[in-house]
Amino acid sequence: MGTLEMFKGYSKVEEDHHHLEDQRQQQRHSKICKPLTATFSIFAMVFLTLTIAFALATLIHHVNTESPEEEPLNSAESIRAVCNVTRFPDSCFSAISSSTQNPTDPEAILRLSLRVTVDELSKVASSLRAMASNSKGSALVDCKDQMDDALSRLNDSLSAMAADGGCCGSLTDAKISDIQTWVSAAVTDQQTCLDGLEEMGLVGAVVEVKSMMKSSTEYTSNSLAIVANIRTLLHQFHMPLH
Repeated sequence: MGTLEMFKGYSKVEEDHHHLEDQRQQQRHSKICKPLTATFSIFAMVFLTLTIAFALATLIHHVNTESPEEEPLNSAESIRAVCNVTRFPDSCFSAISSSTQNPTDPEAILRLSLRVTVDELSKVASSLRAMASNSKGSALVDCKDQMDDALSRLNDSLSAMAADGGCCGSLTDAKISDIQTWVSAAVTDQQTCLDGLEEMGLVGAVVEVKSMMKSSTEYTSNSLAIVANIRTLLHQFHMPLH
């Protein structure tokens, strides 16, 4: 009996000894893990901070390189941008850029396009009046009348743009619609003139008048294309429609 109790006491001492050893190992492990955990947390925070900083730097670089602040176009660039919507961009650019004015917005460029068209068509009408006065046929007289009508419609367009005493920012939806109708009619007038001469079999007159009208027909076509696209052009130039 005494031996058994002694054995039990010895076993208890052994268990207490093992228990103390386990506690010491756990404490040592805890002491080792705490610095490691703290170090890992610090590295994780540093990594996250660097990642965010890199992402922001990349975003700022992308914005600065891909979306730079737009600089306003100069006169030549503005004219070229507007004339690119026409069938005859080269004649459009040369006619408008030769002006002493330096337009930088679509409305001013449209106004100049109409002005050079009126000037050129006036020369054609004057020549046709001289031809009609020396001819006994009615075809040239009709052609001259068509040119006069085209001039009247183009002048109406210029007057509409200058209405209310404004030189800029005077376009409205109603005015654009009217101007487009008038310029389209001016294009038709010139084609009707040539059709009439061809129907009468005046081959020589057709060749002469067609050559005479080359610039005026191109300019009128250019003006029609500009006014037809004026809303889009104003939007591209960040300009409002009144």
